[in-house]
Amino acid sequence: MRRNDQAFGHLMALFSVLVWGTTFVFTKVLLRTFSPVEIMVTRFALGFAALLLVGRGWLRVAERRHEWYFALAGLTGVTLYFLMENIALTYASASLIGVVVSVAPLFTAVAVRLLNGGEPMGRFFFLGFACALAGVALVSFSGVRELHFSPLGALLGVLAAVVWGVYSAVIRKIGAFGYQTVPATARVFFYGLLFLVPVAVWDGFPAGFAAWLQPEHLGGLLFLGLCASAMCFVTWNRAVHILGALKTSVYVYIVPVVTIVFSAIILHESMTPMMAAGTVLSLAGLFLSEKREKQTQNETN
Repeated sequence: MRRNDQAFGHLMALFSVLVWGTTFVFTKVLLRTFSPVEIMVTRFALGFAALLLVGRGWLRVAERRHEWYFALAGLTGVTLYFLMENIALTYASASLIGVVVSVAPLFTAVAVRLLNGGEPMGRFFFLGFACALAGVALVSFSGVRELHFSPLGALLGVLAAVVWGVYSAVIRKIGAFGYQTVPATARVFFYGLLFLVPVAVWDGFPAGFAAWLQPEHLGGLLFLGLCASAMCFVTWNRAVHILGALKTSVYVYIVPVVTIVFSAIILHESMTPMMAAGTVLSLAGLFLSEKREKQTQNETN
């Protein structure tokens, strides 16, 4: 039964990154008409409504102190992460930010150790991290003729990775409290939206009402809100609960790989030898991290 649970956790994490790796297409189309804040507010509002419906109402916390964990998860995993990543993309190239954000598993390890007492790390974790980061760099920089570097953009990318690491550790803590994943995720989305309100008021909603009703826009927003946000945050949070924050976080390594493959299939973009080599390295980094986990479990047993 335990082995089946582990397999289910891996499937949940894999599903999340497979979907997140395809969201660039929908976001790219939507950014022609909508601002990043408009897209963020809309997708998480749709996700919150869907989770509230599926979760059958508003979750009541067992202890008042738990409320702080939900608020911190919403602030880090929804508001700060997406704001920092989107703003970073305005200062630096997507390739650079993609590589920088891929260091999230390292910060997850640090956050888990500080908040939850730590999940064991070993040489295989760091070897897998280095291998995967090299693979992500090859995939991201392949075909890039000019790399737009900005210290501010790079800093925001690093901070995005930091807050995602904190989010993963906090979600692990919330899972330990015994709350069901769907209503707990809805509460996280609520706080994420709450912290987005001042930004949305400041930025406004420049797109006209008619733009929201266009089929390609409506379809993209529904996909981002219902699938990429509501469904994938639930599956990711469930994977964190089953596998642990650190073990789940290494799936971040293959998001750029999914993006490249999806581009080749849907947009008919070419797959270069450098991309293929980067894909192999990224997957190798993931498997090395798995080897590290198995070895640690054997030593514990």
